[in-house]
Amino acid sequence: MSAPVTPSVSVSAWLDEVKWDAQGLVPVIAQEQGSNDVLMFAWMNREALHKTAELGQAVYYSRSRGKLWFKGEESGHVQTVHEIRLDCDNDVVLLKVTQQGHAHGEPGIACHTGRHSCFFQRYENGAWHTVEPVLKDPASIYK
Repeated sequence: MSAPVTPSVSVSAWLDEVKWDAQGLVPVIAQEQGSNDVLMFAWMNREALHKTAELGQAVYYSRSRGKLWFKGEESGHVQTVHEIRLDCDNDVVLLKVTQQGHAHGEPGIACHTGRHSCFFQRYENGAWHTVEPVLKDPASIYK
């Protein structure tokens, strides 16, 4: 995934190009390779982005826990990263991923609710409607 680093270039120079917010974070969108479904939104700090590139698996920063969050560490719903992209303003990261976490040949589970995508609610006629099914009961995922 990463190109060889020449001796004159800092190993972390690519991280310096990201516009981190005041808390040292950058928003991240995880998009499924192939279907292009938007699976989830999360945050990364510098270490999380570096580890994601290094491991080829999504590592986020959990603001609520105040620590790195290796996607799938509890659920097994790992995201294999194929591409890391940076937007035109250098302040949003896009991950192209394969989402693990369901039966072979079926959509993976990205959401802690047991759904394929965290974006399972659609606005229609003045209300939010659930438009994606639960693929696996969250109680059986998180123990």
